[in-house]
Amino acid sequence: MIKDGFLYLAALIFAAAVLVNLPKIFKGKKAQVFFNFAPPIVLIYLGLMLLCTMKVWDLSATSAVYKSVKNPILYAMLFIMLLRCDLKKIIKLGPKMLIGFFAATLSIGLGFFVSYAIFHQLLGADSWKALGALCGSWMGGGNMLAIQAALDVDEATMAYALVMDSICATLYVMFLLWAIGNHEKFNKWTKADTSIIDGIGATLEEEAKANTKPLVWQNIILLLGSGLLVSAVSMELGSMINAHLSFFDSTTWTVLIVSVLGIVFALTPFGKIKGTEEISNVMLYIVIALIASRADLGAVGNAPIWLLAGFVILLIHVAIMIALAKILKLDIFTCCVASLANIGGTATAPVLAGAYSNALVPVGIMMALLGYVIGTGGGLVVANLMSIFG
Repeated sequence: MIKDGFLYLAALIFAAAVLVNLPKIFKGKKAQVFFNFAPPIVLIYLGLMLLCTMKVWDLSATSAVYKSVKNPILYAMLFIMLLRCDLKKIIKLGPKMLIGFFAATLSIGLGFFVSYAIFHQLLGADSWKALGALCGSWMGGGNMLAIQAALDVDEATMAYALVMDSICATLYVMFLLWAIGNHEKFNKWTKADTSIIDGIGATLEEEAKANTKPLVWQNIILLLGSGLLVSAVSMELGSMINAHLSFFDSTTWTVLIVSVLGIVFALTPFGKIKGTEEISNVMLYIVIALIASRADLGAVGNAPIWLLAGFVILLIHVAIMIALAKILKLDIFTCCVASLANIGGTATAPVLAGAYSNALVPVGIMMALLGYVIGTGGGLVVANLMSIFG
């Protein structure tokens, strides 16, 4: 079992590197069919999750390293990705993004209500309080601790909700990464108009091809250094602002600062430096490996009914989103990012958006920030609705 923090980090990055290169190693037809179904980004999530469950590393001993590097790398990745941002194009995505977001919010709330109606007798007395706190988090990154305090949820009951959050949400992120990689089939089925999204991607590809300058090591170290410095400064500023303006937590303030800096620098020659895509992709896979490395599926046995209730919530949510996508002709990017902006918030929605296209990272950030506005209130409303079942 790995207990050394540096060895843990090195093992994660090496495992991610091996999994990313598998499609280059195995090139047969059967292999390509497999990788189309399970692309490297999903393999990283699944592989690291299984290694964690097998106790390859000690979660307690390596937690300090995880906490010290995950968010800094995430913020640096967001900054570098945003250097390719074009807000004028993002705005053209139109109102469907908002429709997708609020559809996800309402369907999650309905999922909690229906699931609790089915399982409330098995979940225990006053379990609606813990589920209400979790619902606030899943409806847009609302402050779970604030709802816990408002409803006076005891720690023992809250622990079950946290297990549900950890396992169900982790598996759901992996599912969305797989789904968004199969966007062509879904968009064809819903008859979604993806011309604008595809147009943004095509424009970026053309700009990248037009930039014929070679990727040199000076660019790599400049972008790495800049990204990490922006990450560090933004975290300090985020904590300082949160001390005076606490309606957003320090993480949200940090994401806001990183986003503003990324968008501003994208308007300067700095945004044209070669290497933003390559470096941000490396950071993306490292962040995904880090997140997956804390998902211990061994916790499933401790709360089977709570986990079943969690999967029912997600099933209802996904079913409603698929139905609305067909009716409103929504594309899979809108559905997936809207869903994860609710359930994952600023930590994972930009990652999912970046997995689809670096140009659309701002969409994931903006939707996740919108969730913070309604998450806490939404969780309290759903909790009170669930309370009618006792």
